[in-house]
Amino acid sequence: MTVFKARVKEFEDALAEDEIDLSYLRQLCFNGIPDVKSLRPHCWKLLLGYLGTNRESWKETLTKKRALYRQFIEELVLPPGLKEDHKLDAKSDCLNDHPLSEGAESAWNIFFNDNEFLLQIDKDVRRLCPDISFFQQPTEYPCDIVVNSNGERRLHQRVVPSVLKAANVERKGLGITKINLITKRSEETYEAMEEGQEAHWEVVQRILFLYAKLNPGQSYVQGMNEIIGPIYYVMASDPDPDYREHAEADCFFCFTALMAEMRDFFIKTLDDSEGGIKNMMKRLSQMLQERDLQIYERLKSQELHPQYYSFRWISLILSQEFPLPDVVRIWDSVFSDEQRFQFLLKICCAMILIQRDQILQNDFASNVKLLQNYPFMDVNVLLSKAVSL
Repeated sequence: MTVFKARVKEFEDALAEDEIDLSYLRQLCFNGIPDVKSLRPHCWKLLLGYLGTNRESWKETLTKKRALYRQFIEELVLPPGLKEDHKLDAKSDCLNDHPLSEGAESAWNIFFNDNEFLLQIDKDVRRLCPDISFFQQPTEYPCDIVVNSNGERRLHQRVVPSVLKAANVERKGLGITKINLITKRSEETYEAMEEGQEAHWEVVQRILFLYAKLNPGQSYVQGMNEIIGPIYYVMASDPDPDYREHAEADCFFCFTALMAEMRDFFIKTLDDSEGGIKNMMKRLSQMLQERDLQIYERLKSQELHPQYYSFRWISLILSQEFPLPDVVRIWDSVFSDEQRFQFLLKICCAMILIQRDQILQNDFASNVKLLQNYPFMDVNVLLSKAVSL
């Protein structure tokens, strides 16, 4: 038996137990999850707390959660005046609510307020992982209540860019005035699918919209699209069609669980809290000072503060610094570590230390460019360095 096959068997045996030993599973996952069968999707669901360690509870949990998610779509992804029970309430709704209403409880007012963050979501998901075509491709399992709704539940249509008409007016002396009509439309990075189909980015858009609706205190913040991208990719690439069919619901709850742990990164008023982004950057700076004082002093003398490079590293869990397959591998280790954000800081510190010689030679501008556009490298070397810290 090869080493790889033996490793796969270790995972299969661990996941086959009636009561899964999460501590042992963490040890296995920390060194990378084999990209075969449904190992990674299953492990991530366990590591993020979506599934419990009792294997018998999985079926019930998944059935309940997926039904709940479908209910979210039915109730929250529908414009005012198109409620399921509109036949009963149409008359009273028209009398009590209308599109110009500014009341806090007005369904129309809520609808237009929702469109403000939906517009940002729409922009962000259309440029998700542009290096690969995955998110532009149609999903095998479009949501039936959305794609067969005559566009009523298609979120992107609520914020579709308008066609603007402009005209060039040319007139020479007392001659004929010439008007040239110009039609301008903002370019779409990712095209929306026709009725009956939807692209993966449209699914991600819906997940983020529902998350924002259900978490009004946090709502949607730019960068969340970069965090949900790898999770959805893993769930939607599950080789098992029975699980792949429910990738949207499973991704929603995994993303929600992860955001519960890192919500302080995305709430500005909590920036200075223990789990806030400013404190995380401060801890990274202290770690660097302890590990390599010369590098620390070099960056300090250049006034190259951590927020110039590590804000994005930490808040997006390095999802913008490496290709998607490498991000997935890094997340195997980050999710496996019980102090996952402490290990994330170690990875960030290792990224700086690996570029030590270059940083000591470079001037301020070159170091900013180096750290903001991190060079390609073997992530296994990076993770080994982080473990040694």
